[in-house]
Amino acid sequence: MEDFSTMILGETGTGKGAAASAIGRSGFIPFDPIKKNFTHNFNETFIPINLSQFPETLIESELFGHRKGSFTGAVESHKGLFERCSSHGSLFLDEIGDIGIPIQIKLLKVLQDRIFSPVGSHSENKFSGRVIAATNRPLAKLRDEGYFRDDFFYRLCSDFITAPPLRQRIQEDPSELERLVQLLITRMTGEKSKKLTKMALHSFEKDLPSQYSWPGNVRELEQAVRRILLTRHYKGNITKKENLETNLLNEIENGNLKAVELLSHYCELLHKRFGTYEEVARKTGLDRRTVKKYLSLPSDKDD
Repeated sequence: MEDFSTMILGETGTGKGAAASAIGRSGFIPFDPIKKNFTHNFNETFIPINLSQFPETLIESELFGHRKGSFTGAVESHKGLFERCSSHGSLFLDEIGDIGIPIQIKLLKVLQDRIFSPVGSHSENKFSGRVIAATNRPLAKLRDEGYFRDDFFYRLCSDFITAPPLRQRIQEDPSELERLVQLLITRMTGEKSKKLTKMALHSFEKDLPSQYSWPGNVRELEQAVRRILLTRHYKGNITKKENLETNLLNEIENGNLKAVELLSHYCELLHKRFGTYEEVARKTGLDRRTVKKYLSLPSDKDD
């Protein structure tokens, strides 16, 4: 499975890291019958890195390593993540949408040829592990604008996963909220408590709008539960998108929208939620170019 890369998309806080960890740690590890142990340490088979936390000048060194004296400050050799990843391990590249074209080209070479060279070295090292990548940024838009290479994208998406936002999970199954709250409370307190779960759900019902969209997703829900355990209240995080939804509903209810305005507002709402023209087109049944046209219509909604 090492030749199969995985791309995980989803909004901030949807659990992309947890999904990557589950995939990365589920890989096969051979058992040595003579030594009577596994050939690799399970705890070392999953190596994550958040690419957005490094400046562009340091990402290459972190990924591929460098040799002593290869640049100012390189006082000793450094093993990069690709070199430290075992043949049965997985390297998780989080926030892959934030890296520049030069790093994308170098990563593309690793994915294509399975070889890499440390900074300041002409030696070629073999990489036999698996690559898992994730981003919360709209890749379709980045590709359209030339910030994300198509060949790099296609090399990453042997396996393609979209982590659904919390609001979608709740819409599809309203009992999902209760299950998640119960899980979080059990994790925080060390025991399963129906009383605390009921208190948290009551607070949400009392303090939040009926169709609250949970912009921070599961990460926000976790902090909301913590706040309720401390204060018994959580007022939420009302965002511009939340206001857009409310304003659209009000305009529809008052009958103030023309058909073109209604479709334009609806396309904007979907684009803010899903981030790509393709997904808006799929949801509305419109052509992608038609979606772009409606999203570019002048509007006073931000006044």
